[in-house]
Amino acid sequence: MENIELLGIKITPGTQEEICREIACLAGQKRQSFIIDANVHGVNLARQLAWLAEFYHRADLVYVDGAGVVLGARLLGYHIPPRQTMADLGWPAVAHLADKGHSLYLLGNPQGVAAQAAEKLEAAIPGVKILGTHHGFFQKTGPENDAVIARINRLRPDVLMVGLGMPLEQRWILDNYARVDARLFWTVGAAFQYWAGVIPRCPRWMAEHGLEWLFRLLLEPRRMAKRYLWGNAAFLIKVLQERRRLAWAAGPHAVKTVVKKL
Repeated sequence: MENIELLGIKITPGTQEEICREIACLAGQKRQSFIIDANVHGVNLARQLAWLAEFYHRADLVYVDGAGVVLGARLLGYHIPPRQTMADLGWPAVAHLADKGHSLYLLGNPQGVAAQAAEKLEAAIPGVKILGTHHGFFQKTGPENDAVIARINRLRPDVLMVGLGMPLEQRWILDNYARVDARLFWTVGAAFQYWAGVIPRCPRWMAEHGLEWLFRLLLEPRRMAKRYLWGNAAFLIKVLQERRRLAWAAGPHAVKTVVKKL
């Protein structure tokens, strides 16, 4: 799959089918691989945290799961497929992994949620191999972290899905992947909560119009206000500044972005 850059951050646009195929391909490789999602919050954080920007560039697949990223890319001249959120992508991706015989381990989210999500996946997807689950509320260093890693290593999953929230899940993977016996590390945020039914799904009409951020803001106004109100505005300003810079560079009659292959 071809990569492009958005405000200096690598993304990998693709359809749901293309992303599912790529995930299964990465899970079947002998080397360790990384999958991360790209939304406005992630791009903003990566512009502030050098190590996170490096993680984006190091990742093998950076799928687009935010409507703001799609809008920003289109303003800069890219024509990319619609976003793929974990709420929508997760089920077919897991089904594709099951069809290829790959195993999974679910790590993260509140106590009991990953186990509930595993039960839902096992009931809905024939042949899915979920080797184990563990909540995300453990000490990320020291004996407790060592015990979590030892438990994963005993089971040796092909795919480790990590849902600790951004940027904690990315930091945990970078700090621990060399000690973990898994092939593919996939950051999934709050996916288990969606799959378990703990967090309600956004109404389809809002999702189709790029308003899932507003739905989440209404659900959790205190926690999400800074991310969505300030964050979305800051992102749009940066995109418009980049659009103006590209317009000046291309000349008065052309606003065009050249896809950069990474």
